[in-house]
Parts: sequence; structure tokens; C-alpha cells
Amino acid sequence: MENIRELFDAALRDEYSEWHSIDWKAAQRFVGKAQARIAQAELEKDFRRVKRLQRSLIRCWQAKALAVRKVTENQGKRTSGVDRELWDTPEKKWEAVSRLILRGYRAKPLRRVRIPKSDGRERPLGIPTMRDRAMQALFLLAIEPAAECHADPNSYGFRKGRSTHDARSQLFVSLSQKGSAQWVLDADIVGFFDNINHDWLLAKVRMNKRVLGQWLRCGVVDKNQFQRTEQGTPQGGIISPLLANIALDGLETGLKRFLTDRLGVTGVKKAKVNLVRYADDFVITGDSQELLVTVVKPWVEAFLRERGLQLHTGKTRIVHINEGFDFLGWNFRKYSEKLLIKPSRKNVQAFYGKVSEVIARHVSRPKAELIQKLNPILKGWAMYHQGVVAKATFTKLDHQILWRLWRWGMRRHPRWSRGKVFLHYWCHPDTRWEFSAKAINRWEEVVQLRLYHLADTSIVRHVKIKGAYNPFDPAWEPYWEGLRVKRMKQSIWNAQRLELWLSQSGKCVFCGTDLEYEDGRHEDHHIEEVRYGGSNSLANRVLLHSWCHRRTHALGLEVTKPVPARGL
Repeated sequence: MENIRELFDAALRDEYSEWHSIDWKAAQRFVGKAQARIAQAELEKDFRRVKRLQRSLIRCWQAKALAVRKVTENQGKRTSGVDRELWDTPEKKWEAVSRLILRGYRAKPLRRVRIPKSDGRERPLGIPTMRDRAMQALFLLAIEPAAECHADPNSYGFRKGRSTHDARSQLFVSLSQKGSAQWVLDADIVGFFDNINHDWLLAKVRMNKRVLGQWLRCGVVDKNQFQRTEQGTPQGGIISPLLANIALDGLETGLKRFLTDRLGVTGVKKAKVNLVRYADDFVITGDSQELLVTVVKPWVEAFLRERGLQLHTGKTRIVHINEGFDFLGWNFRKYSEKLLIKPSRKNVQAFYGKVSEVIARHVSRPKAELIQKLNPILKGWAMYHQGVVAKATFTKLDHQILWRLWRWGMRRHPRWSRGKVFLHYWCHPDTRWEFSAKAINRWEEVVQLRLYHLADTSIVRHVKIKGAYNPFDPAWEPYWEGLRVKRMKQSIWNAQRLELWLSQSGKCVFCGTDLEYEDGRHEDHHIEEVRYGGSNSLANRVLLHSWCHRRTHALGLEVTKPVPARGL
């Protein structure tokens, strides 16, 4: 039996050896240095050198391997394009690296998929093939460093190190003081991704025009019918967020230059015009309604018109801060000269609807399975609103979820009384009643699962990133390291995983690169497997990237516990 097992493990190692033998740390270091050189040349306005470095990066093997890893590790790795091809095995991934060549490359049509929107309509997504996705990821590695050098300071969507929380914090800075702007232009663009002008993108985006033109005009297959794409960028493509940011970059800096030329430096300060943008959603503050109506809005409309875009007349509005407005799932409003940011009513209703739907689908399922399904949803939503005035909303939702679970129990036991149902599903181990159940974890241990209480979430002020931060400029590395540690401490929910992360200095033990708080793809690895006598103590566990975790098991490699770092 042992001989058969050894032969099987040897065959498995041979099968996985090529893809899993890639040194990801060396590949990441090589690409990172190349991106830093591109950013430096862009800042020096040496555009010939930028083009030469970008061409070299696109052709290098390390960048191709990282591009393949990107499209095979994200959420869309199981979604195929029109060719129905998936790269779901190490052999296919290894072969895919050699297929990423420009000679003879031709993009295939997109596969149309429709997902429901919150207003009842459907959002059309265009799903590229795996090869097209990998080519887009490859070009993204080369184009993003140059684009980042020209991005607006207060643009926070689809950029490294930036999030919706940074946009919210910037709006708090612009609106919270007594002397802050009192009026807000809450803008909405009609069909942003569907209406961007192709000619404008081809003229402004500095990359291979033939490849970009194919991505923009490759067409869509919808219900077995081919349709041409004469405008817009495909929603669902990896390169689309970057193209969208390039299209709107200059909105903030251009508006500031226009107002400075028209009103002067002193006039701009008095006007209190500030723009905060997340992807295609943006808000502009102003000291008066007249300024926003007669000066700011016409300039914004002209800026968008050049790119084939226009403001949505029904959703774009100018409001007073005392009336309030919704932005990125929050409501911004002043109460007696005090700005309060709360979860928006629409966002709360959508969240409660999702929780209710999950509970309704699990009427006949075990209680432990329901808790395991609900806890990530509850924790994720609570962490999103962790930095705003949300305690009252959390408490109210906890009561509503309690009532919904009570109804869930009554439906399972229609002949029981309400009190009997409550005592059957809720226990009182400590100081309050808990909706809990016993379950067996992956280490075959009996654990007590408890439903997460939203009100237990502590309100913590988000640390905003500096507007001038450039992730590809080595001069900003010390600043980002300090900020990353602060954010990671807030984002890790499990205390044991946080302790492991701090003991490893935020690095993957296997490859030595950063365990970023944004991707969340971290695996809890046992140095000595539990089935072979290993324990679940922290001394026997480390955090690895998901791809590093698979590589260690595929090749039978050993991982050692790092020496705890000081100063974190």
C-alpha cells in the first residue's frame, strides 16, 4: 500500500512540476522592477523609453506567467468565453504561457451574460475567452504604471491601494467643517461602459492600436447571434476598468485648471470646488448652487461629450448638504451643522433582502449550514460600513434578522409554540442568547458555530491614503508598508489569522511576497499535516498564498515556521 502511495505521489509531482515549479517571487520581483522603470520614465516624460520598456515587459516570460495566474485565480476562472475553453489544470496553464504572443493574435467575440441590477434591469457583461483575458492582463501590467502617473489625485476606483473607503474619507474632509461647501453635484453617467467613443480611446491610449482595436470591436455573441460593437468597452474584461479610468482622468485636474483661469486662485479657494470619483461615479462640491449650475456642470458635460458620454438627466442632481445624498452605499447629510455618514437606505434594504433570501433557501437545511452561509455575508457587510455611523443600523438589522430566523424555525416546526422554537434554536451560554450550532471543522474537530452579530462590529476610522500615492514609484514604498499594516489589522476578522500575519511580517512564508489585504486569497497551511499527527496550534500553522499552498502540496515541499518579526 505504501509503495502504491509513493508511486502516486511521484506521478502527481511529475504532473504538476512544470507549472508549480515557477518561482513566483522571482517573477514578481522582475515584473515589479520593470514596472518601476516604466513609471520613472513616464514621470521623466521619456516616452520613447516608456514604449520600449512596455514592449519588453509584454514579451517577457515572467509577465506572461503572472498574467495566466491572474486569470486562473480570480472569481471568473470557471467562466468560459465563446470557445468554451477553461485553463483549469496545471498543464493547460503551463501551455497557455507560450500562447501569449502578438504575432497572429486575433481577439474572439465576447460571450454576452446578463446579471440583474438593483433597479430590476439587467446589466450586460461581455465575457472574453481565457486567452483574450490573459492578453488583457499582460498588457495591463505594462500600461498601468504609465497611466498611474497621470491619474487624478482623488480618483479611487480600480486603482492599487485605493478603495471606496478612501473616497468616503475624502468627502468627509471636503464637507465636514462648518465652513465647507454647502452644495453638491451628484453626477451619474448614462451607460458609461457602453458609450465610450472608440476613436477617442484609440487616439489617447498609448498601446498597440491593432490589439486595442480588436478588443473594442471584436463583437458580441448574444443568444447565438453575432452583434458588432461600434462603441463602448466590454464590461467583464480585465482591461476595461483601466480604460474607463483613462477616459475620465483629467476630470478633476482639468476642472481645477478651468476654474483657476476663470476665477483666479483666490476665487477657486472661495468656490470650495472639490471632486471625488470612484470609477464612473463622482461628486463635485461647491459653495453655491449657481456656481455648480452655470459653471461646473457645463464644463463637465463638454468634457464627457468629447469622449462620447453624457450625464443622466434624471439621476444627476444638485442638492444641499442638509438634504443629503447617496454615494457608494452611504448617505452623506448634515444634521445641525454636523456631517453624519450612514449606510444608505437602499443599501440596507438590498442587504436585508439578500439575507432573507438565504434564510428562505435553507428552510430544510441544518442550522450549522445556515450559519456558515450567513456569517460571511454579515461580516462582509458590517466591515464595509465599519467606519461610519452605523451602530443604530446594525442593532436594528440584528433584530430584523432575529425575527426572520424565528420565522424560519416556525416554518420548520409548524406545530411548536413560539417559545419552544426559540429555546430549541437559541442557547444562553454567556450573557445573551445566541443562534448557534455544533459542527465539525476541516480538522475533524467539534466546534460551536455562532451567528455573527452586526452590533458587535466596532466602529473604526478608516486611514485615508494620500492622493499623490503612486504604487509603482519606489519612493512611496515605506509609506505604503506602514499603511498596509494598519489596514491589514482592521481587515482580518480572525484573531488567530491576524497573529499569524503579524508573526510573518505580512509576507507569504513560501514565496516571501506580500499577503495583500485586498485579494484575501490566503490559505492556512499546517506545517505537519493533521492526518499525520500535526496539531492545530499556531506553532504548526502559517499563512500562504493560495497558489503557493497548492504548490507545496503538489510538489511535497516543506515549509518552516518563520522567526517572529519585531516592531509590528
